[in-house]
Amino acid sequence: MANKEMFAAREWVKVRNATTEEESFLTWNGAVYAFIPGQPKHHLFNIVGMNVSRCLDNHDESWNFVSRELSFYLDPKTNEILHRWQNPWTGETVPVIHIANSPVQGRQPYAGEYGANVDGDFTTFAFDLFSTYPNPLAGDDRFLDYSPQEIYQAVELFKLTVPTKALRDPSITSISPVILGWERIGPWVPWMKMGSHPGHLIYSASGRKLAGFEELPGLLKEQIQDRIPVYRHAPKSSFSTDNITSWRYFKKHFEAYLAGKEFPLPDC
Repeated sequence: MANKEMFAAREWVKVRNATTEEESFLTWNGAVYAFIPGQPKHHLFNIVGMNVSRCLDNHDESWNFVSRELSFYLDPKTNEILHRWQNPWTGETVPVIHIANSPVQGRQPYAGEYGANVDGDFTTFAFDLFSTYPNPLAGDDRFLDYSPQEIYQAVELFKLTVPTKALRDPSITSISPVILGWERIGPWVPWMKMGSHPGHLIYSASGRKLAGFEELPGLLKEQIQDRIPVYRHAPKSSFSTDNITSWRYFKKHFEAYLAGKEFPLPDC
């Protein structure tokens, strides 16, 4: 049976990143489902994604987390990138806006202690994150058909499993392997143009920490090299701006969406 133990922030940093401020890559893949009351499962998309990040040492036993992340919505049968999607409930075909969030950073420094379940050779850190805040698209008539809800509400469930021996070894500055589990339950993303249609999206994915950029899946490497090179590296400092989310990205690039541009936009 697993035992709950507390670990210093430094140990958590070497799980998620490295204590040397080197950048770290995570990748994941999985599926996205529609959950609608009274209806059977709808497998809408497959996904493949990555995050490149680093922890910046504050030299007071705390670190600031800075990162960029991508996820692509794929055809569930062919695993090809979707650029347009036919909504099965409305019949309308809409542009697909893939997840391209830069920056994503810790609003507070990594500090203190983190609980984890130690089960012999393996230790698992679990984070259940519940988000509730005003919808940045609410109150604007342009977005009534896309995301009219006043409140954004979602939950993300993360589990990162590592070798216990590496976690306890003070000479190790970055742990590999790290196995990732990620689930998300949230509202329809705005580009789907679901408006007030009842239901939610469920994301279910797994992944791992990589040795570097070259280990990313080919689709991600090609997109970064050919179209969006800013995602090749993690930021080197914290940003004074807010984190980018799919909702803020949609608002910022609404005109490009209406024009049917291919996303992610190459300058973002």
